[in-house]
Amino acid sequence: MSSFRLIPSIDQVLRRAALQDLIARHGQAPVAAAARRAADELRAQMAAGRDGPASESEALTSLEEAIAARLHASLAPSLTRVINATGVILHTNLGRAPLARAALEQAARVGSGYSNLEYDLAAGTRGHRHTHAEGLLCDLSGGDAALVANNNAGATLLVLAALAEGREVIVSRGELVEIGGGFRIPDVMRQSGARLREVGTTNRTRLQDYAAAIGDRTALLLRVHPSNFRVEGFTERPPLADLAELGRRSGVPLFEDLGSGWLGLDDVETPPPLRDEPSVRGSLRAGADLVAFSGDKLLGGPQAGIVAGRGDLIDRVRRHPLMRALRADKITYAALEATLALWAQAPLRHRIPVYRMLALPLDDIDRRARAIVAHLSGAGGLRGEVRDGLSTTGGGSAPASTLPTRLVSLVMDGLSTAALEQRLRRADPPIVARIEDDRVVLDLRTVQEDEDEQIVAALVSLTVI
Repeated sequence: MSSFRLIPSIDQVLRRAALQDLIARHGQAPVAAAARRAADELRAQMAAGRDGPASESEALTSLEEAIAARLHASLAPSLTRVINATGVILHTNLGRAPLARAALEQAARVGSGYSNLEYDLAAGTRGHRHTHAEGLLCDLSGGDAALVANNNAGATLLVLAALAEGREVIVSRGELVEIGGGFRIPDVMRQSGARLREVGTTNRTRLQDYAAAIGDRTALLLRVHPSNFRVEGFTERPPLADLAELGRRSGVPLFEDLGSGWLGLDDVETPPPLRDEPSVRGSLRAGADLVAFSGDKLLGGPQAGIVAGRGDLIDRVRRHPLMRALRADKITYAALEATLALWAQAPLRHRIPVYRMLALPLDDIDRRARAIVAHLSGAGGLRGEVRDGLSTTGGGSAPASTLPTRLVSLVMDGLSTAALEQRLRRADPPIVARIEDDRVVLDLRTVQEDEDEQIVAALVSLTVI
């Protein structure tokens, strides 16, 4: 058994040449702290009866390696790129929409130096950040004006605070939903200072329910996207156009929280899973005075909350003090503008990853899946086959909708399904798959085509472990 006397003092360790290099890079205190922790771990290992160093030189080498590894790990980013092979296009846990290359490049250009975020280059005076995306947002949404907040919950909070603080907002009981992370629409409304006025029932709310609730204290009519659930069967919900007409007759604006952000452009064919999804343009055409939606869902851009609609209402929202607390930064504006520019040019829309995934032909997925399986000859006991499956939109968009897909189904001799899935998560980059019918399956609808080779490399590496 090794003796504790073989473990050198911390001062002796810190005098080593390799440690001097680490001290120059990280500083004396972090290296000393890492050295103490490494020595403690080595001492605990020896006390537990596990193999320890046979000499002081071996102990020094072991500590050097442990210290270097600990310092490297302390600086490694916890946020890393992963390959999404789950088939969930807007996977909230995996960061929702992947950005288009043009958006990344524009964010890098703007972020790498100074920018005219709040500077009017033509006039040489202070400017306003909202002007950078407003023109494109108005063109694409059909609204008179638009603004950008840091996310859609923030945008909704901002609208309610600016237009309804201390007054009533009428909303159907069937729309008081809970969104991701346990946040509930009623809680967001209360934080705005608005008073919630519930009408109708969970499954049926009629136009007359809204009409009966309108009074002197009414500030807004609110329509909310159902997010991750769908009410079916014995249901009723007034058409948005009828609700908008009621608002006009009563002098009460209609605000719709769309959440998902499908633009609904006239020259864009709506993918099958979005046929029942409300659109930004459709809602404004139907008479909604304001709509709010996410930038990182079906729009395919960065995290942002966008409000579009009547100019006078947007002006009131923009002047509210919360606007400063919830405003978007220069990187968000840069990536958002680049994404909107792609939507504005029909030949370039396929460069938006989310749109490309939604429209991806089944034959293309099948071709790629078969190419991956062809690389797996059964070596190392790993076998794959191509089979039918279903992808989903995710992100609270188009609840319960699916897209047909082709799956790479994997099994490995001597390795459980859970263990195989875990090994893929530990690959570089990590591959996040799903388990279906006791098989690990990869859905290439949500895998970028240039990631196929990385999947093959990770799978082949499993056969030589």
